[in-house]
Amino acid sequence: MAAMTVNVSFQAELLSEIDAEAKREARSRSELLREAARLYVERQRRWDSIFRIGGGIARETGLTEGDVLAEVAAFRRERRGQ
Repeated sequence: MAAMTVNVSFQAELLSEIDAEAKREARSRSELLREAARLYVERQRRWDSIFRIGGGIARETGLTEGDVLAEVAAFRRERRGQ
């Protein structure tokens, strides 16, 4: 796969943090940013999959967002009571 060059703007403080982390890990800024982008895309795909599965279960069982919120609140109340 051919590499493509892109221009991205960062605030100076964030760029300094990126550079410090890259230096700490003994790798280039580009390597760090490529990995960050890969991890972000992978995480988003996982979340999409989780929401797709959850949506299917909700449709099959008739669960609503309100049902989930009520269950979470009940769990928290129970947990506080222990």
